[in-house]
Amino acid sequence: MDFRLNDEQLEFQQHCRRFAREVIRPIADKYDREQAVPWEAIKAAREWNLHGLETITKIGTDPDGLFGVIYAEELHWGCAGIALAISASSLAAAGIAASGTPEQIGRWLPECFGEGDELKLGAYAVTEAGAGSDVKSLRTTAKRDGDEWVLNGTKVFISNGGIADVNVVVATVDPELGHRGQASFIVPKGAPGLSQGKKEDKIGIRASQTAELVFEDCRVPLENLLGGSEKLERKLERARSGQSGGASNALATFEITRPMVGASALGIAQAAYEWTLEHLEDRADEHGPLLEQQHVQQVLADVVTEIEASRMLVWRAAWMGRNGVAMTGGQGSMSKLKAGDVTMWVTTTLMDLVGPYAQTTECPLEKFFRDAKIYQLFEGTAQVQRLVISRMQRKEYRERQPAGEEHVLEQAPGTAAGSPVGDAEGEKEPAAA
Repeated sequence: MDFRLNDEQLEFQQHCRRFAREVIRPIADKYDREQAVPWEAIKAAREWNLHGLETITKIGTDPDGLFGVIYAEELHWGCAGIALAISASSLAAAGIAASGTPEQIGRWLPECFGEGDELKLGAYAVTEAGAGSDVKSLRTTAKRDGDEWVLNGTKVFISNGGIADVNVVVATVDPELGHRGQASFIVPKGAPGLSQGKKEDKIGIRASQTAELVFEDCRVPLENLLGGSEKLERKLERARSGQSGGASNALATFEITRPMVGASALGIAQAAYEWTLEHLEDRADEHGPLLEQQHVQQVLADVVTEIEASRMLVWRAAWMGRNGVAMTGGQGSMSKLKAGDVTMWVTTTLMDLVGPYAQTTECPLEKFFRDAKIYQLFEGTAQVQRLVISRMQRKEYRERQPAGEEHVLEQAPGTAAGSPVGDAEGEKEPAAA
């Protein structure tokens, strides 16, 4: 076990930090105020080899799985909104890679980024009003009509919504089967029946466009069903016969990306911590230099310890995902949960430490604070992650008990037998969109 980054990883980390410092930070305030798409930053990222298929390939082939989380943390250290604008297409790419046939991957993956000097974007459309963290309740439908699929519904809070060149859309083909009756579809920009709805006005990550996608009899060819018709029919047949269908395509995609989301949050936390250190360096009050006072040291020690602990959870989950180690104990969810909660706590705690100046728009902590909150909400709320972890831990505990021995988990007072808390076997699979 070696926790040191190797020379190549260190070089990549330094390269990402330099890009964040020299390119992202000088324009961060402008795009945060204007809520505009930072095309100049995306173009610069391509020039720095930090955007596009080559970057995704490099991240995906790292044997330790750490290039991706290093990339996410360092770019979010610069600005969370701009970093998300640069990297949001990767979620659509992950959805295509996870569910598509080799032909579909070859056809559509380049459309998520563009090639050469051409810039393109991808969007992953799952969330709906009333069905954010509950994938099984999605109401967007897809029905076959001859040689086409017809989609109807509305997706909300979609990163790159309305500006993406390729949209990966999760829709229900058989409502009675819940998440096992869903499939993913490629809907290209300009498809008949596709339109942009409301563009969201957000408190944080404002440089990343978030909007509704509306599907009104939106038609796409049969070949735009990710995985193909035969694979879908086999999946539906298994579900109808009561066989286990496994996780939905959406759940599988989010499982892959949770450590990346956790790393993104930590970029904000690290930025807030470093700024506070510099801000307090030469300041003093009637008790002397602030950084020499014990109560300040206590706070800063707690902050950096929580950041480091969260980073270890993120790195572990990233390594497990890359090396095919099953996260049966909810390790992916742990990494996202801990990092999101820590980042929100860190920014709040450091604002308290800095004082009234921290609530002004001149203070970087104000922006870090606004950007932090979303990491407790999207790609599975903190509450949903806790459900995932609890249920997976209980299942793992029962499976590792010696055969023939019964171990009854202590029932909480007031919990009826067979309730979601008292009966893990009766639970439905937790959603995490």
